[in-house]
Amino acid sequence: MADNNKEAPSMTQAVGTSLIARIKGWAKLWREVAGTITGGEMLNFAPDLPDDDLERLRTQMAACLEGKGGEVSARARAAALGREYLSLSPEGRKRFLALMASFGPEIGRVDAATQALLAAGDDGDARAKAEHALRTALEPPYTRLLTQFNALPEGVKFLVDLRAELMGMARGDVRLGALEKELKGLLAAWFDVGFLELQRITWRSSACVLEKIMAYEAVHAIQGWGDLKNRLDSDRRLYAFFHPRMPEEPLIFVEVALVNGIAGNVHELLDPAAPVGNPDQADTAIFYSINNAQRGLDGISFGNFLIKRVVEELSREFKKLKTFATLSPLPGFRPWLQVQLDKDGDGVLTLAEQRKLALSAPHGEGLAALLAADGWTGDSQVTEALRGPLTRLAARYIALEKRPGRARALDPVAHFHLSNGARVERLNWLADTSAKGMAQSLGLMINYLYKLDEIEANHEAYSASGKVAASSDIKALLK
Repeated sequence: MADNNKEAPSMTQAVGTSLIARIKGWAKLWREVAGTITGGEMLNFAPDLPDDDLERLRTQMAACLEGKGGEVSARARAAALGREYLSLSPEGRKRFLALMASFGPEIGRVDAATQALLAAGDDGDARAKAEHALRTALEPPYTRLLTQFNALPEGVKFLVDLRAELMGMARGDVRLGALEKELKGLLAAWFDVGFLELQRITWRSSACVLEKIMAYEAVHAIQGWGDLKNRLDSDRRLYAFFHPRMPEEPLIFVEVALVNGIAGNVHELLDPAAPVGNPDQADTAIFYSINNAQRGLDGISFGNFLIKRVVEELSREFKKLKTFATLSPLPGFRPWLQVQLDKDGDGVLTLAEQRKLALSAPHGEGLAALLAADGWTGDSQVTEALRGPLTRLAARYIALEKRPGRARALDPVAHFHLSNGARVERLNWLADTSAKGMAQSLGLMINYLYKLDEIEANHEAYSASGKVAASSDIKALLK
């Protein structure tokens, strides 16, 4: 199960086109808003925003920030700017955002406020006034423009998609990076979990929402309406968080299978021909896919709250449920293993594993050559020889490998679940032999167990020192 928060990537094509898909609708809405003060005329910037147009844009932005004419006028000017932004090319949008970023804090004002704070010393009243003045001076003027966009129809979604674009543009650019961080802070406040609504998605949900679920699913692609209906059957559940200002846009959603025992093969879970189980008799809830649906909300965490809320909902509905676990990919395992093979070759294997592999390889191939060959999963002798070493290496990757300089799991999905208090429970051999499953995880999948009376302790141990809670089976693989 991948949390794309952005520890794991998600909805690449859907999000990449989401802004473009909304241009016509937003432009129409904002034309009406802009018309309240401007007569609805376009500023008619050229798509790449050449220098002459850039100066006209500077004047328009300054007018928005000055707030002449009151809130209605400011809102109309912001609508006009938003329409122009949507009409620009990628290069024009980058120039637009770079100009917006230039309306940052005034250095002289910040310096003066800093000096006043230093001069205040221990004088309580003077210090309080100086601190307030410094906070005000540090607030970038462009923040006011961002909040004006927020007030427009569909303005919240516009800003979410704007940040999705901005994140790519900001790499290596200090000013755009500051603008992106400011927008992230605003979105984090606006998308506080207290404002979010948990909804169960069913076959009777709106077609608009169902289409977006299909488009945003990035862990196990939904193969048409029949597949979606199967995932919404009586022994399945799908829950999503929504924001009141984005009522038809799922923010993050989780797919759940209600089964008996911990599932170890995703093909069996997703098989449309499999008999429908009796959810009232199920003892286990398997979280098999979780997706962040909004790239612009990366770094703003909802996943841990979503899982906890869904556990509460399921526990109320199904009294026999005792076990809550995931069936998750190891999305970075194969790339990590390739690095080890490039460095050490078959030295990554124990001597016993090397001997067994030499007897099983058709032509004496090493591990790297076997894994690179097409169709090795169809050779029972090879798969049996690979099962032990790959499972052991996967356990090492999940439980021991850390990000450089940080006490957190290298694998993004592992980090997500471990930081939420889960335990590494079991590795499952050839549990996902799809092209994606092989490319990411060499067919392996993993169960993370949410043992309710251990979640808090596991979370604290992992957050404090990177300690990974693991079952006895996983610990045995690590010896």
